[in-house]
Amino acid sequence: MAMFNYFPNYVWNLTVSIALASGAEIGEIMDMCAPLLEKAKAGEDAGTRDFMVEWVRVADRLSEVAAEEEAQGRLFSAGDKLKRAALYYILAERMQGQGDPQRMVTYRKGLTNFLKGTEYAGEKVRRFEIPYGDKVIPVLYTPAEGIEGPAPAVVYLNGLDSCKELLYWSFLPHELAKRGIASICVDQPGTGESLRLQDLPAHFDSEKWGTPVYEWLAARPEVDPTRIGITGISLGGYYAPRVCAHEPRFASGAVWGANHNWAEVQQKRLKREGENPVPHYWNHVQWVFGAKDMDEFLAKAEGFNLNGQMEKIRVPFLVTHGANDRQISLDYAHQAYEQLVNSPRRELKIFTDREGGVEHVGADNMTYGRNFIADWFAETLGGRLS
Repeated sequence: MAMFNYFPNYVWNLTVSIALASGAEIGEIMDMCAPLLEKAKAGEDAGTRDFMVEWVRVADRLSEVAAEEEAQGRLFSAGDKLKRAALYYILAERMQGQGDPQRMVTYRKGLTNFLKGTEYAGEKVRRFEIPYGDKVIPVLYTPAEGIEGPAPAVVYLNGLDSCKELLYWSFLPHELAKRGIASICVDQPGTGESLRLQDLPAHFDSEKWGTPVYEWLAARPEVDPTRIGITGISLGGYYAPRVCAHEPRFASGAVWGANHNWAEVQQKRLKREGENPVPHYWNHVQWVFGAKDMDEFLAKAEGFNLNGQMEKIRVPFLVTHGANDRQISLDYAHQAYEQLVNSPRRELKIFTDREGGVEHVGADNMTYGRNFIADWFAETLGGRLS
């Protein structure tokens, strides 16, 4: 199974694939992408400002039409368009190099349209803030469906360049909800609002924020604190096992992409081995880590290694990976699984061409990953499968 390949480089195609998996309309995709095809031939970093202009153009148009429908009281219809506008704003922002003056303007439009769009569409997702020192960690909470009494729940973590709204649009929260499991999509330090609006950089010891996130979720009266799991996508495949290894109150874990030794991945990327997830990659990671230069970034990245950590996990744990992942080597999935020696139930699922989801975190087809992970949590936390 192949990823949607419209442009001549991986990074731009990854963004389009994320959009298609997240609820974009193919006609709008073509409207935004056709003017960019020639510019994309100059490389993954060139033309990203043009990318923003085209995607924001369509997002602005959707917002304008939604405002007309809102004035007529047609909120369901307005909500549908506002959600797609939010998606296009967020993905346009994701493609920019740090320092672009329009980046934060576009990002804030994405946040506003997401909250308004999901509310108008009648969706149950709500934004909350988890206290974290003198700042907060923003999350999107989706309640369980059809549950009487406290329900199980899952903490869902970002990767390097995702945000909680994109986590929500991976539709794993929706699959968990119908299995009777609540969830929170987390803008942890180094991602989303935490990075952009609060200047909270990434760091390797993710348990420092993982425990406050667990305690906030466990304190909700509709959540069973003994049945909380944790998962993460892409670089969240490093964060989630690290948190699970150091916070024993989590009852189950899973990764959507085994980011077992991200420090080593950086050395490979310096040699141009494997694909980058975003344009302006080295500029991006220095911003994420609050590093002043490459040397400081590489020093901070050294801690992103799960050797010696997986052995500390003593709850059921699932490792998933795409067989043809071009960003993170399949070898890391085997390393992660083999080191889960103290997990009472460990499982390795490699998605192949037979089913799909072979690219990085299912960029070619996310349905298999989200279904498999949702079923795993239903089995290990006490949800339902039908």
